[in-house]
Amino acid sequence: MKTSTALLSAALLQALLLQPALAQDEKTALVPLPSIEDFTRGEDGFAFGLGLGIEYEAAYEGSDEFGVEVDPAGAVQWRNDDDIFFWAGEALGWRGLRSDTWLFEAVVGFEEGREEGDSDDGRLDGLGATDEAVEFALQARRAFDADWRYWLDGRLVTSDNGTLGIFGVGRRFGDQMDGTGSELAIVAVYHDSDLANTEFGITPAQSAASGLAETEMSGGFRSIGLNYSYRNYIRENWQIFGEVLYEHFSSDIQDSPIARSDYEAEVGVGFIYIF
Repeated sequence: MKTSTALLSAALLQALLLQPALAQDEKTALVPLPSIEDFTRGEDGFAFGLGLGIEYEAAYEGSDEFGVEVDPAGAVQWRNDDDIFFWAGEALGWRGLRSDTWLFEAVVGFEEGREEGDSDDGRLDGLGATDEAVEFALQARRAFDADWRYWLDGRLVTSDNGTLGIFGVGRRFGDQMDGTGSELAIVAVYHDSDLANTEFGITPAQSAASGLAETEMSGGFRSIGLNYSYRNYIRENWQIFGEVLYEHFSSDIQDSPIARSDYEAEVGVGFIYIF
């Protein structure tokens, strides 16, 4: 009887000692989604990740020409409890977790324009360049439960070139709570007439210079897409990440002479060292 009591007491003590550690591990990431970068390891203060990403992607929106692009990856982050402020490339932003199931994000970034030279086959000749612009993005994600197994997503992206709305539903795979694993999302994308004409419209002047038919676009449904994200640790301070994007254009977009394909796809992979 004394032996059983001692064993029970030891088991209870071990459970009590392990419980804080397990709870801390479960709160490592702000939210356990691979698509949300979090280098803080659950600790307040500064965190820094630096790496490199390689993408195989379309040359421009609607292009059937693809190429490889190498870009820096990572971010500088500062965490205060359930809020993270970050600088990632050409973007400054904030994201915050509320009530364990709401994630909000606000970002100011830079939108690159389109150049005629983006097409090696000369398919943009005569269209001129689209303007570069400062871009503002707001996002809200709502999880069905605190483990973020399933979630809903809404994003609004606006600039001088127009406005984009993205609505999605996603599922997370794996039991890790540190932001690693994988996730899959299906998204519906809408744009206003300004952005539609910036990317796929052809003015009378552009038509005369390029020989392409004059095209005026209206706002509305743009595409349906699939996003797959992956992130994992290969060593204590090294992360590998990957992403696959597929976007199938609406019939209105496909009718534009600029859209040389009825879909757009992108594959990316990279490594990040977390300091």
